[in-house]
Parts: sequence; structure tokens; C-alpha cells
Amino acid sequence: MECYDIYRDMVRAQRDEFFKYASERFNDEEMALVKKGFSFAEMAHINQRRKAGEPYITHPLAVAKIVLVELKLGVNPTIAALLHDVVEDTDHTIDEIKMGFGADIAFLVDVLTKKKREKYETSKQVDNFQQMLNSIHYDIRALLIKLADRLHNMRTLKSMKPEKQIKIAGETDYFYAPLANRLGLYKVKSELENLSLQYRSPHEYNAIKKQIDDYADNHSSAAKKWIKAIEEKLEENGIKAKIDCDKRTVYSIWSKMHSKNISFKEVEHIRVINITFENWEEMGLTEKRLALRIYSILTDLYIEKPGSLNNYIDTPKENGYHSLHCKLMGNEGRWMEVHIQSTSMRERSYYGCLVERETGVEGWIAKFRDILKDISFHGKESGFSIESVIRTFYNDDIVVFSPNGTQFIMPSGSTALDFAYEIHSNIGEHAQYAIINDKLMSIFTKLQHGDRVRIGSDTNHHPKESWLDHVVTYKAIQYIKQYLRREKAKKGNTGTEYILCPNCEPLPGDEVIGFRHEDNSVTIHKCNCPTAISVAAQQGDIIENVCLFPSNQTYPVTIFIKAVNRDGFLLDLVTEISQKNLLSIESIKSTTEDEIIDCTIVFYVHSINELKDVEDDIRAMKNIYEVRHITHAV
Repeated sequence: MECYDIYRDMVRAQRDEFFKYASERFNDEEMALVKKGFSFAEMAHINQRRKAGEPYITHPLAVAKIVLVELKLGVNPTIAALLHDVVEDTDHTIDEIKMGFGADIAFLVDVLTKKKREKYETSKQVDNFQQMLNSIHYDIRALLIKLADRLHNMRTLKSMKPEKQIKIAGETDYFYAPLANRLGLYKVKSELENLSLQYRSPHEYNAIKKQIDDYADNHSSAAKKWIKAIEEKLEENGIKAKIDCDKRTVYSIWSKMHSKNISFKEVEHIRVINITFENWEEMGLTEKRLALRIYSILTDLYIEKPGSLNNYIDTPKENGYHSLHCKLMGNEGRWMEVHIQSTSMRERSYYGCLVERETGVEGWIAKFRDILKDISFHGKESGFSIESVIRTFYNDDIVVFSPNGTQFIMPSGSTALDFAYEIHSNIGEHAQYAIINDKLMSIFTKLQHGDRVRIGSDTNHHPKESWLDHVVTYKAIQYIKQYLRREKAKKGNTGTEYILCPNCEPLPGDEVIGFRHEDNSVTIHKCNCPTAISVAAQQGDIIENVCLFPSNQTYPVTIFIKAVNRDGFLLDLVTEISQKNLLSIESIKSTTEDEIIDCTIVFYVHSINELKDVEDDIRAMKNIYEVRHITHAV
């Protein structure tokens, strides 16, 4: 009874707080409908509990609060959030929702309700992704409610079993965080990314978080002094602005370390200086002109890194992000990244599609609708791949130009071949070479922001299967697959075979995850392996809880070492590995230029801990600058 009283009081407190926020936004008639929605949901879920034991109603109540307070949506999405699990998890129907709350709320709840099928076209998770994406055909609000639902699930993931945490974290990193980014919801995107990493790989997350916090503490006084000079100059020029020195998120730093294969100390920008100005109208200026004036003041004050200016005001990102970026020399000899925004730009960078419904993200939504129509029309015949949709729409953008100056927004990582298909399928199908900024280049060349591109074609030149390794956009992938299908027809183990992922190269002691296949084999990945994240997001039902334990077996590892040259360096290095640690060396590749040695060594270890011990021993040697473990994961 005591536990029941605690839960009852907790629900009442959460309900009253929610009603308080709602009453500040909605009129009496709307509030009556909100309260009716809460009562309906509370009764529908009356006998249900969450994994941690609290009444289930706490979840839809929390989701509705996120929709109302953090996403600032209206009354119908708020009520739909309260009711979003009623049809899926209880005996109530959409018709009941429609009768009690109207067609619009019923539509939103229907989109949010996972459809139960005897057989799923791809997998349950992928089919659910498709169902949500198809809601964009009609209304983006359902996606926003689903993001709120996912955000609360991630905030309360601690109560789940580890394998369930991996599945949900994988889905989040693979689908929901990139979706939030594309919709311009920076705060939601950042929180989802961080929570995903925290649950997927807690040791790595905590290690990086400590490094970030230590760095910020150690350099805070220098940063304050550097910022104070800017504040004084802006005040002298009558500019009202707030300056913040924000730490980059753990996920952001982790992503940079892994994508560039660098150590923490090699990450260039641990913090970002945000300058947010507000009085452009008082000064009789546009936002852009005042941003440029601030940029001019900054570059008079500090040295600018050549070529570092990025103008996202004239060419905003497709999610509606506007800002002026540059890099300036700090007072500790490191480049400081600076973002210059107006207060309205800042709001757009946080709330994206919720602020600018008619610009920015609206164009992306229109393009997304066209792709979804194509998927719906061609069905399985088109070789639908959630991977290709995600790569096309959830990456950051670059802007490239045709020879006549026409602007094309492409996902980051696009090649000249992607660009050829973006212009027209016939140009893509016969693409032979590219002229990029007046230089002859391969059609497989990755494009950079601002490139000017012309495609050379030949009617005798046709797609090959290898082309699929060099394109990222949905359009290019689909047309290449269609061509290959037209040209040719695509053509048991009883025991468990364990296969180590050749890309992430897991070792005993690593945080790992397994996936069981139809032949009963299990592939083992590091939890942060991009392949593992993708598979966990799409096929969570094949996840296996596995561990790699140290044994007599050894595994090849590759480490890279950068050092200042000295007599006997390689001999000392070999001695450290083979004699002190008694490990076998397979190969050593070393180059020396201007007294700097770059050395790559392949040797065999029993576990990740043994590898770390070797790395620590090497770091303790004289003249060592950098030691890092290299895998094939990207």
C-alpha cells in the first residue's frame, strides 16, 4: 500500500505540473479536452507498469510534456501524445479515439501506432521506420511526437536489459538522432546522440566526458580572458551580444575521433564560442550585415585561420540552420571555433522546422515526399533500402554548382557520380569523368562544399556493380540497381560459429554485441561499430548477448606511432613489444621525414587490456608523441 501511495502521489504531481504548463498555452475549451485525454489514457493504461515499476501513464504524460514544453506544439499533438500508446497497447480502437477526440487526433494516433503483421516486408523495425517516414506524406507532427516518445524512452533507458538498451540505442543513433538533425532540432539531436553513446558504450562515453571536463577546467581562465577582449570590443561598437563558451558534446568529440582516427588531444575544437547578437534593428542593419560587422571586429582583434570562414547565412543548411562560422587564434596557440548568430538564428538552430515551416526544412520535406512516393510506387521492385534513404537525407549538406551556376544541395560524402544522377538519370547512366573546378577528375571523387562540377558522358559507358560502392544518394543507388537488374538476373550449419567483424576487429575485453544469422552463426562487433549500429537498428530481434573472454588465442592488432627520431628508436620499440611484453610482431612499416618518424606495427595480443598495456608502455618511451590503435571501421 505504501508503494501504491508513492506512485499515486508521483503521478498526481506530474499531472498537475503538466496541466500547469498546458493552462499557460491553451484556452478553457482546449484544457477540457487535454484533461479528458489524460483521464482516457490513465484509465486505458490503469493495469500497466513500466520496466522500472512505475505506472505506465507516467510515460505518455512525459511525452506529452516534451511535445508541449520542449517542442512547443499545439493542443492536438499534445493530446495525441497522451494517447499515443492506447491503441497499440490496450483494447481501445482508433474509432473510439475519433469519436472522443476528433479526426485529427485520431489520425496522429493511428500514424504512431505500430501495425501488427504476421509477416514483415523487411523486418519489424524497418517496417516501423517506413510507416513513420510515410507520415510525412500528410503531416510532420506525427514524426515530432515520435521523436518526443523516443527522447523519453532514452531518458529512462536505465531500467531496460542490456540487449534491449543496445537495440534502442542503435535505433536512436541510426534513425532518430539523424532525423532530429535533419528537422533542425539541435537540442533533441544532441541529447539523443549522447544518450545513445552512453548506453551503447558506457566506458568510452565516461572516459571522453572526463577528458572534456578536465580540458574545460584547465583552460577556463584562458578562455575567459580571450572572450573578455571580444566583449569589450563589441560594447565599444554598441553591439549587444551574449558570448558563451560551450563544451562540445561527448558524442561530437567521439564522432570526430572515430571518423578521423585521431586521439582526444588531436581533436582541434573541444569548445565552441557562440556569439549571439540582438540589436540589429536598433542599429538599422540586417542580421547578415551585423554578423559581418562582428566578424570584421573579431578578425581585427585576433588572427583568422585562412579559409575558415563558412557563410551559412547566404547558403543555410537544408534543415534551416543559419550562422557565420570562423576560426580565430586563441591565447594558448590553438584555433578557437566561433559561431556568430542573431537571437532569431539561434532559435532556428535549436527548433528548426518548428520555427521555419515555410523555408529551410520545408524544401527537404518536399524532396523526402517525392522519394517516399517513389518507394511506394515501385515497392520491393525498387530494392528499397532504409540505408539509402538515411544516407541521402540525414547527413549534413554540401552545396555544389553546375557550370551555369545552378545550385544543388547534396548530402555530405556525395561523389561526382551522385551529382550526375541528381542532374538526370541518363547523365548518371553514361557518366565517364568529371571536371571539378576546371580539373579532370574521376566520377568517384568526393565533392566538397562549393565545388563547380561538369560531368563528361559517353553513350558506350554504363553502370557497373562496383559503382554502388561510390554513391550515397537514394536516387543514384536506385538507378544503378535498376540498370543492373535489367542487364542480368541476380542469381546448414547446426553448431554456432562465431565470426569477428573484420572492420571493427573486436578483442576480448571490448564492449561487444553479437548478431545471430539464419545459418546459426554469430557475428561479433564492438558496440560502436557502424555496422553493428545499423543492424541493431533494423534487426533488433537477432541481437545476441555475447562476451569475448581472454584465452590462449591471439589476435592481430595494428598501432600507429608518431615520434621524434633518435638513435636506436626502432630497436627500443621492438624490444618493448617482443621482449618486455612477450608478443609476436608480424610487420613494421616505418618512414622518417624531417626527423619525424611515422611507424605502423602489426603484432598479436590476447585482449584489449594487453593492447592498452603495450600502448601505455610505448607512450612512456622517450620522444613519443602519439600512439593509437587502428582498425578498418569507418
